[in-house]
Amino acid sequence: MSFSGDVKAELCRAVVQKNCCARAEAHGVLLFCNTFQRDLIRIVTENHAFAERLPRLFHRAFGISFDRLPEADSAKLIFEITSRAKLDAVINVFGFSMEQNPSLHINFALLEEDCCRVSFLRGVFLAGGSVTDPNKRYHMEFVTSHYKVSRELEALLMDMGFQSRETERGGNFITYFKQSEHIED
Repeated sequence: MSFSGDVKAELCRAVVQKNCCARAEAHGVLLFCNTFQRDLIRIVTENHAFAERLPRLFHRAFGISFDRLPEADSAKLIFEITSRAKLDAVINVFGFSMEQNPSLHINFALLEEDCCRVSFLRGVFLAGGSVTDPNKRYHMEFVTSHYKVSRELEALLMDMGFQSRETERGGNFITYFKQSEHIED
């Protein structure tokens, strides 16, 4: 397993104590996952610890289960929600207006408590983050296809005392760190 995979496995050991934290973590996952649209949520991962965490997280956060679970022998583990009722339950929790496809943004009302901010960032990292082995170099990044989400993540990190940078690569927006002290924190 890669260093980044090891970090994700370690993060998956954290127990979510409160429902508000479960919603915050799920919010981070959805904003940085593969597909979050009006008619489909698709989360694709290769990390088995994250794959084991997702069903429990979504049940705790929304009281729902996935419509599609990964196949046991697949390298890419795919989770999907296609049921209109389940999608509405998720959308209503976050307060999105999704007449067509969502105009995604970070719902800061879900992140008022420090524990919820930490949970949100855990979800962001699990779904769209990577970190290099510090024995090689220092680099940590969060990748999303949503410009507004990337800008709001940078503002949240700044409010928490972290100085991140931004770039664009392949149609995705990347928020990243190269300073060892920020990555460690």
